[in-house]
Amino acid sequence: MPRTPDPDADGLDTVPPPHPVFHIEQALLGALLLEPRHLDDVTGVAPASFSAAVHAALFAAIRSLPAPDPVEHATTTKWLDQVLAAARDQARGLSALYLQTLIQVCPSARHAPAYARIVEAEHSRRRLAAAAQRLMRTARDTSLPQRVAAILAEAEDLTAVVDDIAARFPPHPGSLPRTPAPSPSPSPVTRHDEEELDEERLLLATSTAHASKVNQMRWLTPGDFTLSLHAGLWQCLTALTRRGTPVDPMTVLWEARHRGLLNTGAKPKELLELLSGTAGSPEHWGERVLQRSVLMTAHHTGQRIEAYTDDPATTPYQLVTGSRRALADLSAVRARWQHATSPTPTNNPTRTRATAAPRAGPPRTTAPPTARNSR
Repeated sequence: MPRTPDPDADGLDTVPPPHPVFHIEQALLGALLLEPRHLDDVTGVAPASFSAAVHAALFAAIRSLPAPDPVEHATTTKWLDQVLAAARDQARGLSALYLQTLIQVCPSARHAPAYARIVEAEHSRRRLAAAAQRLMRTARDTSLPQRVAAILAEAEDLTAVVDDIAARFPPHPGSLPRTPAPSPSPSPVTRHDEEELDEERLLLATSTAHASKVNQMRWLTPGDFTLSLHAGLWQCLTALTRRGTPVDPMTVLWEARHRGLLNTGAKPKELLELLSGTAGSPEHWGERVLQRSVLMTAHHTGQRIEAYTDDPATTPYQLVTGSRRALADLSAVRARWQHATSPTPTNNPTRTRATAAPRAGPPRTTAPPTARNSR
């Protein structure tokens, strides 16, 4: 039995339509092909600003050729032929028909600067999205030897992109994005969940045994912990040490009772066992917990910024404001990380200025006067 051809079998209906900026790029190129003199009015865009490779090749060709004489350009296609020949070096499938299409779809050549501004804005959105994705990808990469250093380097690059967009589109009051911030995803930015929990347990146990170290670890906050129970126990430890109360598993248990931690299902015996198994130093395990917090914060920062860029209703001004707020959280945990890992400064004794020896006076010929006896 012969097979009936399916009109949708070629898959053309599944090809997504071009983004709106694609049509804006066509209008901009059509304006420049129609009236090349408007190229002087177009600023802030480069070949890389275009979303389509053929458009990037055409813009590069237009920019590389001297503008034609307006009278000659109105009567001949000489300059258009030169543009086509130059652009074909990068886009071999480009045809003269497509150039004519670009000219026809352009509503007004005088609006070229407005079209260019839109193209620049969408390019900024793509740049910001790519930087946020690199940040998240680095946060998930467990093969990196220095994960935090790599994360902070990507954060610097992302901040530079935001600053560049802010210079192009300065934010103004009230330019907060309306896109809901996504909740942190359970993306695996660390190795094993059980290993993370063990590190937190060891931190709590060693901090209970060496409570004097807790006050020196103010760079660690309850929000750095994976479990709310562990975060609550850390609050118990910091509260006890701040009040000068003796710290041991029993006093921590009693503080946990007052804070309602036993109402969450935690059993007293289990808490006592958790607080008794020590190994290593509190600083070591604290840095491990904080490192994971840096990775998780970086990943969530990338998620927030990506959500802003994915929302077509978000303006460039809102992208800048929202991205800076997201980066502020990463900057805060970065400052705590640098505080935790910086070497403790040594207090060198202050060098005092040497007292000059008194000058030698003339030799005495009489005995020095004696001090008066106080009455």
